[in-house]
Amino acid sequence: MTRLNAGRPESALDAARYAADREPTAEWPQRLISLAHERLGRDADALPAARRAVELSPGSWPARLRLASVLRRIPGRWQEAVEHAALARKFAPEQPSPAVMLGDLALLRGEHVRAARSYRAALAIDPGDPQARVNLGLALVRWDPPRAHHDPAWPVAHRETGRARRALEVWSRQVRLLLAIATLAVAAAALLFDRGAQARLGGFAVLALLVPLTVRQARRAAPWAYARAMLCRDPWLGVSVVSAVLAVPAFGAWLLLGAVPGLPPAFDPIWAGLAGYVVLSWPALAAVRALAETWRGRPLLALAATLPARATEGTARRNTGVLLWIVLGRTWTVLVALVGGALAVEPRAAVAAVAVPYPMVRGYLRARGHGDRALPAAAALVVLGAAGCAAGGLLGQAWPWRIGLGALLATAAVYAGRALLAWWRGGSGPWRSALLMCDLPMGAEPSVPLDAQVRQTFSYARSIVLSYGDALGPRVAGAVAGVTSSGELRLIAETEAWRAIEEDPRVAVFVSDPTQRRYWVEVRGVAQPSSDVLWVTPKEVLVGEFPGRHQRR
Repeated sequence: MTRLNAGRPESALDAARYAADREPTAEWPQRLISLAHERLGRDADALPAARRAVELSPGSWPARLRLASVLRRIPGRWQEAVEHAALARKFAPEQPSPAVMLGDLALLRGEHVRAARSYRAALAIDPGDPQARVNLGLALVRWDPPRAHHDPAWPVAHRETGRARRALEVWSRQVRLLLAIATLAVAAAALLFDRGAQARLGGFAVLALLVPLTVRQARRAAPWAYARAMLCRDPWLGVSVVSAVLAVPAFGAWLLLGAVPGLPPAFDPIWAGLAGYVVLSWPALAAVRALAETWRGRPLLALAATLPARATEGTARRNTGVLLWIVLGRTWTVLVALVGGALAVEPRAAVAAVAVPYPMVRGYLRARGHGDRALPAAAALVVLGAAGCAAGGLLGQAWPWRIGLGALLATAAVYAGRALLAWWRGGSGPWRSALLMCDLPMGAEPSVPLDAQVRQTFSYARSIVLSYGDALGPRVAGAVAGVTSSGELRLIAETEAWRAIEEDPRVAVFVSDPTQRRYWVEVRGVAQPSSDVLWVTPKEVLVGEFPGRHQRR
């Protein structure tokens, strides 16, 4: 594990394989082998070792967690990963990692409410868990993963659906761009050069050109069986495709109406509206998407959840800056709407603008040290814009209005410059898609061993007590036990214990030392049925002494 933390997965894989060869019945080396393969990007190679760990220790919650972590990256295994993560949480409800894994699985599928519930359950156990805090922020802001079109439960690789999504995206972009250019060209030829008939023929040629373009992209979008589901999972992709589909008949109708001689004046708005749709639908859709993405989710709550993890997790520091940009975008849009309404109706209403930046300023002061140099300048311009417009409405003079409106325009320029710089450098930009999910390794916790004294105690004990819980409360029953080479306890218990363990597998096994008669051992663990015996995987081992005369020495 030390080599993995040091960023040496190849060396860690060799060490784990050596440990597995020395102790073939130990499940912890198998988990480390799986984790090393996962770090190297070999998900297919990580699966056999993870399954072997579960076979060796079916009641081990870290083994179940390790297997769930591997399965979530394999197409069609998402539901199986959820089942193993749920078992891990059932085995160890006092541990935060199983709840975090369940939250990650829900977040990858876009189930934000369910994910937030799991992350809060993990933070109730460990308030400092960095992965739970970062990913809770993503759930609160309703973050979409990079492959939002793909359902991890589908039995198809995300690369195949990714190619289909890319084909649909390129087709819609090409169709809208070609038709917009053709519309402008036809209108310019008809109005400026009096070549309307020839230009319309060129427009029909553009429509014919769309046929081979569509066929070419259709060949690339191979898994058509998932196309409809992809459009539903990624609404913006669906809107883009539908917009492109509607642009084709709109362009054709516009050409036909323009070819009709002596068209009645009542059709002029329809003719102009068709041209406007073909030309302006793309930028209008982009503006609506930017506004919707800015107002989606609850970034202030996400910021409050993420901030405590900044000291230990780099992803939290990155996400903090992006969340501040989202809050700034919300503040800017509110100010623009408020100022515009005040100028149109009552200028004195702009006084309310002075209170708009307060949530942004509060969040910025709490998140100092985010590392984004453009963000302080943009925040200061927003505050200046709000103060200037408020002063203009209060004083009724022009110069405060000019300062305020100029500051708001400068804020947009700073944002555009920051976005352009991020695009040029290929770094993190001030947009929602720059948010990253925290994905720390799971299932690497060492197993609880049974030392020689504990093994001897169980091997020679005459009476063993099994404690379990049922609907009537904790109960105690006699049992016969043995110890396997892998450190598991094998118990033979009564039928009532089996029924109760199916509901709550957490048990405690108590035994006293038959040789010295003063030592006692308690093993707390998870019981799993296997043929005619119960296998108990230790989670905690307690050893003590009975009170007696020997303690006076």
